[in-house]
Amino acid sequence: MNKDPFEEYLRQSEPNKRDLGYAWQTAVGLQAVDGLETSRYLIETAKKNIEGEISLEEANALINSYYAESRQHDADRTEEADKVSARIAQLLAEQSFVFSPAQYLSIHKRLFTGIYKHAGQIRDYNITKKEWVLDGNTVIYGGASELRATLDYDFAAEKAFRYDGLSMSEIITHLAAFVSRLWQIHVFGEGNTRTTAVFFIKYLRTLGFDVTNDIFAENAWYFRNSLVRANYNDLKRGVHETTEYLELFLRNLLLGERHELHSRYLHIGAASQKQDIGNTKQDIDGKKQDIDGAFPYGNVLKAAGASAKTADHVRKMFAEYGFEIIFGRSDVTSLLNITASPASTLLKKLADMGVTEAVSGLGKGKYRFKPIG
Repeated sequence: MNKDPFEEYLRQSEPNKRDLGYAWQTAVGLQAVDGLETSRYLIETAKKNIEGEISLEEANALINSYYAESRQHDADRTEEADKVSARIAQLLAEQSFVFSPAQYLSIHKRLFTGIYKHAGQIRDYNITKKEWVLDGNTVIYGGASELRATLDYDFAAEKAFRYDGLSMSEIITHLAAFVSRLWQIHVFGEGNTRTTAVFFIKYLRTLGFDVTNDIFAENAWYFRNSLVRANYNDLKRGVHETTEYLELFLRNLLLGERHELHSRYLHIGAASQKQDIGNTKQDIDGKKQDIDGAFPYGNVLKAAGASAKTADHVRKMFAEYGFEIIFGRSDVTSLLNITASPASTLLKKLADMGVTEAVSGLGKGKYRFKPIG
């Protein structure tokens, strides 16, 4: 696929198709938070639903039947991505919602039943997770013995909060703090970010926000990394927890602003690249290297028969990332202004050529440029 499979529905269709298009686009895009990608079968099934050929219930049934009949071993978790995408689309299309811990747990159960044994259950063990934006360190998540009490407290505090008289900037700052606290609890063993995103979207709608745009779909990895940075301190290195990145995401989502959302700015070692959040466009001309004199991959690309377009993409990527910065699909989509599918194709192509190499320990789909010689 060389373009967003849902683009025609988002731009040209009447409201019902448009809303379904956004639901599916968001559902598919959210899989990126765990480095997952959906299958072509899922995309084709989603299109049938958007066109009105099948219902959402039938779409979910088709996905379940497809994997029940498949004899192939799903080594790359595509089955999980497909099933969870279909379930997210159905949840986002539903109007029902109650702001409560029970609803939050129910969403996790609906998304991951048959995928995780602990679907809908509060974890009973402590966890850590290595994060590339933290140089392999972990956020301190909620302790297993206090999870239910912490969850109940945060919900009660938010339910009692009054938005009367607040400016939109103040509302966004508060919402960023709420969702970052909810995520930091990490109530479940797996699937916390996807559950939090679905719950948060539905909650925002009850507050009067439309939330039918492509911000979640195209910036899911940034969303997760902004949650990480909102819950991490390393005072010796001058790193402080901050919701500023999450607020940029929400300003784009809720106000239609156009701040650049690049995960590389969230890395704790990228202080010199920190963006000016008061501006929507970065002044990067002064920091980019002379790629005509320092670009090392010309011969490799030529030998591999790369197209001029691919070569141009690589030059832009190398100028932005160099040898030091680790990047993934969401970074490439933002930098090159392309959608997720061609970004994935490009990343695979560059890895096959030996231009880039996979980086382990930071989640699936992370790369860096491979030194030559």
